[in-house]
Amino acid sequence: MVCEGNETDLEIGIPAVMLPQDAGASLEKYIMNGSVVMLALYSPKRPVVDVAEVFLWLMAVGTILCASYWSAWTAREAAIEQDKLLKDASEEYLPAEGTHSGGIVDINMTSAILFVVVASCFLVMLYKLMSRWFIEVLVVLFCIGGVEGLQTCLVALLSCFRCFQNAAESFVKVPFFGAVSYLTLAVCPFCIAFSVIWAVFRQISFAWIGQDILGISLIITVLQIVRVPNLKVGTVLLSCAFLYDIFWVFVSKWWFHESVMIVVARGDRSGEDGIPMLLKIPRMFDPWGGYSIIGFGDIILPGLLVAFSLRYDWLAKKSLRAGYFVWAMTAYGLGLLITYVALNMMDGHGQPALLYIVPFTLGTFLTLGKKRGDLRILWTRGEPERPCPHLELQSPQ
Repeated sequence: MVCEGNETDLEIGIPAVMLPQDAGASLEKYIMNGSVVMLALYSPKRPVVDVAEVFLWLMAVGTILCASYWSAWTAREAAIEQDKLLKDASEEYLPAEGTHSGGIVDINMTSAILFVVVASCFLVMLYKLMSRWFIEVLVVLFCIGGVEGLQTCLVALLSCFRCFQNAAESFVKVPFFGAVSYLTLAVCPFCIAFSVIWAVFRQISFAWIGQDILGISLIITVLQIVRVPNLKVGTVLLSCAFLYDIFWVFVSKWWFHESVMIVVARGDRSGEDGIPMLLKIPRMFDPWGGYSIIGFGDIILPGLLVAFSLRYDWLAKKSLRAGYFVWAMTAYGLGLLITYVALNMMDGHGQPALLYIVPFTLGTFLTLGKKRGDLRILWTRGEPERPCPHLELQSPQ
């Protein structure tokens, strides 16, 4: 309430108390049940750094690390198989240029630019339709993606053990799905049950564990399937994501009178603690409670560039010191760390993580590539030039 300085009556005594959403929900529940509620006003100080932020940082960095090694290993195996086919002079069996086996999808320039438009439309739709029923729809979609991600990760992990190799290499035809391995059929019911149990009991205090497991599995699967073919596409994609994050966290306040991104992430007007498309950990030593969160986009989008760096290093046979992966991974970790520093300096007000992550990761990659003389190949081809196996076989011994 604002009063002018020349007002005659300025003695206004209206107490105002700000509570976290979960505390307000608990208070409302007790009042509706007819319980006697007594309040004592106390404003404890929040810790500078909460353990939840440390674990969330480790989860984000570890997820990109695992996804990058899986993506690089797949790319190296595909390159080895292609070289074998070339040496056998079997070009007719080679995949067409620009395609990949195993359902790999390369992002092109058009997709990178359209990202801002599509993501913005989806965010506005979430903002306008935010309600309990719409959250239920998002939960169903998240569970479908989580089942696919968890199943893919478990099958890939179990296939590394000798006792599961026969089941992974034996297939059976399933209607509407085609050839499916016996290992996938065995794992699928567990993944569905895990996802359904989380969806039903997602309101309990430790349900965040199931959400994080499904979310990490989904992120790793996406980073395995979707790839940036070169640094040019990666630069356009991250630059668009950089502007998108800043606009919907800061600039959107001028049009909507509140930060659209923060409102959607918190799940305001939905009766829940937030949308399921994020990783979260409860703040353990914060007297105000709540969760430390990070959106899927803050991991997936920079993770595409980090995974690209490791694929390039392995195909170019670069050591860790001479390669780009260690630098890109370190830059992402520092960018995310600066994000949490800024978050605490702003007293918990939401920050666009890509505002700090993109300059660190992309700037480091571009600077290092220019300094080492690899920028042209990274920018256009995205992979080192490999000698043709035919020429190697014909060269004098």
